[in-house]
Amino acid sequence: MSRSIIRESIYRARRSAPSGRKGAPRDGERVGCSLQYLGHLADHDPLRHYLQAEILPQLGHWDAHASFRVFRLGERDSVYLYEERQSGLRVVGKFFAHAYQPGDAASQGRMDREYENLARLRGYGLDGYPHHVIRPLGRNAWLSSVLIEEYVAAPRLSQFFDAAARWRERDALFAKLTALAYFLATLHNRTANGWGVDFGADCRYLDRLVAQLLRHGAIGWDAAQELYALRERWAAQPRMWEDQQVLAHGDATPANFLLGDGLQVTAIDLERMRRADRVFDVGRIAGELQHTFLQATGSTDAAEPFIGHFLWEYACHFPDRERAFRSICGRVPFQIALTLLRIARNDWVGEAHRRRLIEQAVITLRSI
Repeated sequence: MSRSIIRESIYRARRSAPSGRKGAPRDGERVGCSLQYLGHLADHDPLRHYLQAEILPQLGHWDAHASFRVFRLGERDSVYLYEERQSGLRVVGKFFAHAYQPGDAASQGRMDREYENLARLRGYGLDGYPHHVIRPLGRNAWLSSVLIEEYVAAPRLSQFFDAAARWRERDALFAKLTALAYFLATLHNRTANGWGVDFGADCRYLDRLVAQLLRHGAIGWDAAQELYALRERWAAQPRMWEDQQVLAHGDATPANFLLGDGLQVTAIDLERMRRADRVFDVGRIAGELQHTFLQATGSTDAAEPFIGHFLWEYACHFPDRERAFRSICGRVPFQIALTLLRIARNDWVGEAHRRRLIEQAVITLRSI
């Protein structure tokens, strides 16, 4: 994001966003995440007993003969929805180990880390309307390191991204970015600890991404050297070290936020939560917007009004909005570039789109 683009984004963000929602996903729909019916939990399955004895009572239901329908939630083989037939109660099971295998130390550690992260953030008051972190209901290392969570039926942010990029349903995305900016600003402001950020960690992450792209032949040696040189230029900027640490979501992708009525935002998948600069999350969302529009249209231009709106709405939750906005815009391009490079390393990305992502990342880093 160049300085001229930032100025244009300020102008666009301050204009009134349209309020209509023609054709947009309805609040309360479970969209952007398919459900595939798989059958029932067998009576002798230890998971059925665990759900019946340990989980349902937390939801105010007890039934010695509870029976559960099973659905795969999305495309992953590690996340499932369990629906109790009589009550209709639903919970989500996220597995960190292979099916029917007790969790090893690594999978147990990941399970415990996400459970504790969820509980920790809910302890900051993020457990209702409008800011909600998904409620962990239980964890069991012996059952393939499963984490059981509440089920929230709401559209994922990714659906609003796609609707705006592919079908020009802009109004709903503006509204949902306002809600997400409010959530992230609340999360970050409540968890700031007064310690300075370590921008060196972000530089090391860029180095890892460049190394991966080199190994896969996605970039050559000259391109890698330019990325390293640009990293050094960013690291020399005092502004990259001046803010204080906050608890960052750590994986702020459009799939990890559920958007309900009004300003309701529910965060899921907190396994990677960590102390970082607030722009680690903000830049990830901005980078994902660029990726979505680049993939749909071949250009990032259409993403800029949404990025500007999102950053301006985030900045409104500070005493000096203008100053906060300038500070964020000065740091966020590095995180946008990191996001584009992170996406480019994935096997599912086509070669043409991979090249566009890397080119856009370099252009963004050159904007210093």
